[in-house]
Amino acid sequence: MNARRRAVLTAGAAGAAALAAGCGSSDGEGDGSDESSASASAGAELARTSEVPAGGGTIFKDRKIVVTQPAEGEFRAFSAVCTHAGCIVASVGDGTINCACHGSRFSIGDGAVEEGPATRPLPAERITVDGDVIRQA
Repeated sequence: MNARRRAVLTAGAAGAAALAAGCGSSDGEGDGSDESSASASAGAELARTSEVPAGGGTIFKDRKIVVTQPAEGEFRAFSAVCTHAGCIVASVGDGTINCACHGSRFSIGDGAVEEGPATRPLPAERITVDGDVIRQA
């Protein structure tokens, strides 16, 4: 009886593992019925171009993304999660994206560290600009 119980438990664990692996697919393949939050955000409107000041930027805390406009008509996007300690950046001004937690500052043009303690740049995020609409790609 114990051998049979072990076989059932092993089969049950293997089935659960296979089910979890199938549901947790991150390769973008499948029937599309189980979209991840990242793919659900793809194509979603972030802002109008008029909402992102030239020489500055706008932080979308709920999406953890910051959109900048380093030069008139040039839009960039970066993760809003500071690479130092994981805080959400607090402001954009004077050409930098600023984290209030420990004072790290990042370039609005390429996300590079302008002032530490962060040592890694903010990762770029993909956006598209269609007319006056900025979308997460």
